[in-house]
Amino acid sequence: MSQKSLFIKASIEQMIETQKLRVGEKLPSEIEMAKQFGVSRETFRAAVKLLEQEGKLLVKHGVGTFIIKPLPSVPSSLEKLSSTGAMVRAAGMDEGERRDSLRMESCADKEWCGQLGLKEGEKVVVIERLRTVNGEPAVYSVNVMPHALTGEAFNAADNFSGSLFQHLEKSCGIYIVRAHTEIRVPLHIDPYCQKLLVRPETTVLQLKQLHYDEANRPVLYSLDYMRNDIFQFWIQRKRE
Repeated sequence: MSQKSLFIKASIEQMIETQKLRVGEKLPSEIEMAKQFGVSRETFRAAVKLLEQEGKLLVKHGVGTFIIKPLPSVPSSLEKLSSTGAMVRAAGMDEGERRDSLRMESCADKEWCGQLGLKEGEKVVVIERLRTVNGEPAVYSVNVMPHALTGEAFNAADNFSGSLFQHLEKSCGIYIVRAHTEIRVPLHIDPYCQKLLVRPETTVLQLKQLHYDEANRPVLYSLDYMRNDIFQFWIQRKRE
């Protein structure tokens, strides 16, 4: 990326911040903007591409380029264990959800069985949910729990929603205190990942998490697919 393209990008961002360019407004043509900045169309186009990837511009081919309001981010430290809903609410955004599936089945997935310390064929409760942030799909979660621990707390006929942590506390007396988390980048062909690819520039992170209760029992294994343009994770590191 050339310095000229970065300068153009910064200039447009400043015009958006000072409201010289407003949300919903259409930019002048590519030829006009390139002439205004005294650069080639290719140089200007590179700056637009960066802004489009960051969700600040919407390019409609054959129509024009428009200023859009980027989605806010949800910053979260990985040192603190909290639910997805708690992270979204702490960032002051609206959370929504849709339950795709709640079922009990025999554990046949070797990874699930191994993580939860179950024998193949033991019963597990599986919950699949889509979470939205400000109306847009943001998180898809697959949660797996031993039926021996949850009993009938999760009935397929119930309209369970909200915090899984709180439901486990109230209905099962299970209090989750820690988790081991692995961060991965899933393939775009992953069917769960595809549920979140709503924009060309969308990227997704996968958090594989094994949650433990106070007695260090593994009680919840979750696969959380999270849009990286909405959720930002960080951790504090210290030099020994």
